[in-house]
Amino acid sequence: MSLPAAFHEIAKRVNNWGRWGQDDEIGTLNLVTDEVVRDAVATVRTGHRVPLAVDLKQDGVQTGMIPGRVNPLHVMVQVNQELFGPGTVATSDDAVTFGLQAGTHWDALTHVSHSGRIYNGRPAATITPHGRSEFSGIHTARHLVSRGVLLDVAAAKGLDRLPGDHAVTPEDLDEAADFGGVTVRPGDIVLVRTGQMQLYAAGDRHGYAFPSPGLSVRTPEWFHARDVAAVANDTLTFEIFPPEIEDLWLPVHALDLVEMGMLQGQNWNLESLSTACAQERRYAFLLSAMPEPFVGATGTPVAPVAVL
Repeated sequence: MSLPAAFHEIAKRVNNWGRWGQDDEIGTLNLVTDEVVRDAVATVRTGHRVPLAVDLKQDGVQTGMIPGRVNPLHVMVQVNQELFGPGTVATSDDAVTFGLQAGTHWDALTHVSHSGRIYNGRPAATITPHGRSEFSGIHTARHLVSRGVLLDVAAAKGLDRLPGDHAVTPEDLDEAADFGGVTVRPGDIVLVRTGQMQLYAAGDRHGYAFPSPGLSVRTPEWFHARDVAAVANDTLTFEIFPPEIEDLWLPVHALDLVEMGMLQGQNWNLESLSTACAQERRYAFLLSAMPEPFVGATGTPVAPVAVL
């Protein structure tokens, strides 16, 4: 079934193809300028560091719902092995196999396509089994340090966690910004907290995955109007799941990644950050969220840290 006309109308309004030239591969990361980073550094007051990644482990967030996206399979390939003979220094080494989007991660701009295209109008056929992503692979996002802003939607509503059927709207984002006393600026990385991560922390992997609150199809226009550089949240699917519009699957992915060229992240643990921001009464901070440069990959694990 083809995408509805309403989707294509939104796509036209948020489209960034050609905005930074026909050869551009990084989309809204162009908005993270030196000035933006200097301003981000200036937000640091206490030096309090808050890690935002979930642990990478074999019983991690993946439940098998997404084929091939396996939790880490971690094995030891050397254990106290004296490589250079008896009595020499011994080494231990590990190997791991897992889906690059299995835990806390960034989606590359090539993670989804629609109508045969990826970001900047390139053919989706430029992604192949052996060549991987010819354009806009995650390795092109060489660095990502900027001002982070927490939009704590759940806390703004006086809730620990949003209901599983809640689609986060632009009005919710405005409410959370007012609650945190912040104005989202060009080049910001916006973190949207729903509280859904509490289910995973309590051991309910399946409840964490489904049903899940998440971003509404109306939110890409909100991010586009504010020139946001990237968005991440604390859910498995990023957008509301099941979808708010029947049979329209992953429209927010398509609008963010394909049309806007905006990185999006999932499975970010924002619980400690929510507490820290409430205690310090400020919701903007320096955020380091460096992608691992897997050449041609459609996503990457990330271990983000907020510095307040």
